[in-house]
Amino acid sequence: MAIDWKVIKSNPREYCCTMMRNFLVAIAIVLAHSAWAQFGPRQNNEWTASWITAPHISGDEPGLYLFRKVIKLESKPSSFKVRISADNRYKLYVNEQLVSVGPAWGDIKHWNYETLDLAPFLKQGENIIAAEVWNEGANRAIAQFSWKTALIVQGEDEQSQAINSDESWKCIEDESYTPLAQRVRGYYAAGAGDLIDMNKGVAGWNTENFDDSGWTSAKSVFETEARGFGFRQREGWSLTPSIMPSIELKKERFGKVREVVGTSIPSEFPAQQGAVQIPPNTEARILLDQTVLTNAYLSLIFSGGKNSTITLTYAEGLYDEEGAKGNRNIIEGKSISGRKDSIISSGGTSQEFTTLTYRTYRYVEVKVNTKETPLIINDIYGTFTGYPFEMNAKLQSDDSELHEILEIGWRTARLCAVDTYMDCPYYERLQYIGDTRIQHFVSFYNSGDDRLAKNALNLMDYSRQADGYTLSRYPDRQNQVIPTYSLWYVSMLYDYMMYGSDPEFVDEKLLGSRQILNYFITYLDADGSLKNVPGWNYTDWVPAWRFGTAPMAEDGSSAALDLQMLHALQSAIALEEHSGKKEFVVLYTTLAEQLSQTIRNKYWDTSRQLYADTPDKDTYSQHVNSLAILAGLVEDSEKKAMGKFMLSDTTMAPASIYFKYYLHLALKEAGLGDHYLDWLGIWRKNMELGMTTWGETSQVETTRSDCHAWGSSPNIEFFRTILGIESAAPNFQAVRIEPHLGDIEKIGGEMPHPSGTISVSYEKSDENLTSMITLPEDITGVFIWKGESHELKGGENKLTL
Repeated sequence: MAIDWKVIKSNPREYCCTMMRNFLVAIAIVLAHSAWAQFGPRQNNEWTASWITAPHISGDEPGLYLFRKVIKLESKPSSFKVRISADNRYKLYVNEQLVSVGPAWGDIKHWNYETLDLAPFLKQGENIIAAEVWNEGANRAIAQFSWKTALIVQGEDEQSQAINSDESWKCIEDESYTPLAQRVRGYYAAGAGDLIDMNKGVAGWNTENFDDSGWTSAKSVFETEARGFGFRQREGWSLTPSIMPSIELKKERFGKVREVVGTSIPSEFPAQQGAVQIPPNTEARILLDQTVLTNAYLSLIFSGGKNSTITLTYAEGLYDEEGAKGNRNIIEGKSISGRKDSIISSGGTSQEFTTLTYRTYRYVEVKVNTKETPLIINDIYGTFTGYPFEMNAKLQSDDSELHEILEIGWRTARLCAVDTYMDCPYYERLQYIGDTRIQHFVSFYNSGDDRLAKNALNLMDYSRQADGYTLSRYPDRQNQVIPTYSLWYVSMLYDYMMYGSDPEFVDEKLLGSRQILNYFITYLDADGSLKNVPGWNYTDWVPAWRFGTAPMAEDGSSAALDLQMLHALQSAIALEEHSGKKEFVVLYTTLAEQLSQTIRNKYWDTSRQLYADTPDKDTYSQHVNSLAILAGLVEDSEKKAMGKFMLSDTTMAPASIYFKYYLHLALKEAGLGDHYLDWLGIWRKNMELGMTTWGETSQVETTRSDCHAWGSSPNIEFFRTILGIESAAPNFQAVRIEPHLGDIEKIGGEMPHPSGTISVSYEKSDENLTSMITLPEDITGVFIWKGESHELKGGENKLTL
């Protein structure tokens, strides 16, 4: 396609629309020719099992359903691979052992199934396969899509297909379960609690000797399966293989008891199993402290106490009379409130309750109200769960504070990563683009596992609407729109291109990034400025900003919005230059140049040598000036002065713990990176107030959520800013290392790389620096110290400068 410069300059929006129309026509032709090859055989061959459900239910009502099947094996298999999925969720047991929880969150058109090898859990002879499947109905998490309650299991070969879900499976409704609506302070979206009446439970249902003769046969969800190209596709789920590993499950004990009322406890409890007896007609309370925040399935084993009630309340911290949490270690003068589960005892021996979904807590209150007979708590513990990230980065330093910050940041990042990345595990469990951009950098720098990052980019791409923009978070049944987050998605693609391990992955996402930008281009004014974009134009939680929206002039002008648009364009230019089309490079470059000039003309305040928030030039923020530096809109000679001013001027709107990610990058770009450790005041305040994860906002005493991984940026910057390690080419094929040591005399560390590990060590002596840098053999780079560049080769590099 020839480039028409006149059209680009006179009407960039029309040019972009023409480009997209031509591109989509080409894509449609390719798809039409390949549809049979891609879709016909796939549906015919891959799935022979049936989606099954319980008879006599519509499928959208809340409920807990138990499924089981006995299979007989002539010998213990060496491999027994199966696929499994369910709606809403399942727990799969093989010979009474919990082996899988899922599926990973998606949407109806991209419904994940897990692939498991059950061989380690099977034996010669009869084997019991059992599954819990539940639907929380209207109280389910906002991230939880649902079509109807159902289960599907299928073997991958002739032997394992004995497990296939069909009417040979038996099922029953567990009438003990009712979803418990939650009353939690602030916005809550994380799903129901469990109300369990043990009098109605099905004890031993997943054991081999259980008598299921009273159970009914499962019912197929679909009477016939519509398969093959040219047929009307049946409604319901489109199954997609999960790209993620099995979730981690690990037993953990509570740390200590903080308060006891109405009973007494043995000295070994709760660190070890021990009997706690609550007398008849008594209200007893036990406040347990995990000592750190965790995500876990809570298990409670108890006996006796016919019709006694047990209420479990989970909290990140306790509240004082004014609703503040203050120091999280202090419980005196405070009370607990939050997510709850409720249990009614049947009076039996060794009754066992385990939450259907994981709970987030540091503190758990066990409140027991007994009737005529005593109740004994035999044991209580959690089973930690999370995405199975491993910490593959190391920091070598004698500064214990750095290690504590790194530990808390890693805990925060782990608790905000289960089925997806998420903003917080207690309140929302929603994968926001703004949060996820920081979280995926923690994964790159600390773990090297980029599968959850790919999953995030896939899900966000699935969320794109007809007009082209993404939702702010996904999966999301409320379709929330934050336009700025859709722009940051383009930058996330750029990040993955630079740090990710899959060169082809980004290529598949370019059509989506073009559609996103095409949408925003339709809201560009004649001068290239972004105006009047519908939605919640959130930038950061600044107390003086209404709902986190940066100041905006009456005509819709906003420097924060224009700069976020510019960052998206700059990211798109790099993406298209690497693996896209020249025409889009030309288009985005033209738009970026025009917008850059407009930003200078509209927002630069010569008298203050700062960018203002609006053309009125009456308010200023760290956000706008940070983004301007990072976008290259500040001259090198002016950067340092601007950076110092941002740190000293208290009239500027301050970046919260979230947006300090961008502030600190800008300060480093301004030549102030040697002072990085001086900027960690908000993280130190978190630690002073007993936080074991980073809070949502900078108002630590009153912040709603105690666990937001957008605050884990030090886990990135210890390696990127202090140790100085950055990707300098797509797929990390080249490295740029520029340490900012400040007063540090000796430090080192290592981080994962797609080709292995990058390790560095630095030692200063007088005016000299001795550096040892080891790169993967196939990677080269450059080392920068005091403005001078030194070439790095694969393997060991020793520099004395």
